Amino acid sequence: MTATFAPRGTKTEIEEGKAFAPKFDAEGLIVCITTEVESGDILMVAYMNRESLALTLDTGVAHYWSRSRQELWRKGDTSGQTQSVVEIRTDCDQDAVLLKVRAGGDGKACHTGRRSCFYRRIETDAAGSHLIIDDKA
Repeated sequence: MTATFAPRGTKTEIEEGKAFAPKFDAEGLIVCITTEVESGDILMVAYMNRESLALTLDTGVAHYWSRSRQELWRKGDTSGQTQSVVEIRTDCDQDAVLLKVRAGGDGKACHTGRRSCFYRRIETDAAGSHLIIDDKA
């Protein structure tokens, strides 16, 4: 792991400067949104710690931190659903990252076997109840 991150500076430095100074939360994590580069489809939302973010930057392969397993994971090691990073972006206050990837393997990203983790819609019925509708994506 060779990637290093700049120290957090002033609001102006963070929002307008050239230094990448990611803001990790109290658990040492930063949220990561992953999209498919050609379609722009959102594939998943995951978390990264310093090590997984550095490995992603160094290797060009998506690495994440599993909050449930409490371990580093390189996407595709067990599922074959690899993610080659084409572009990495950060938001204005550098507390989230966006990966644009080429999905390998079968092109799916979700552990349920679906292409995207966002396969359910929330709708409101006539009685005002909120229902989840499975799109079978």
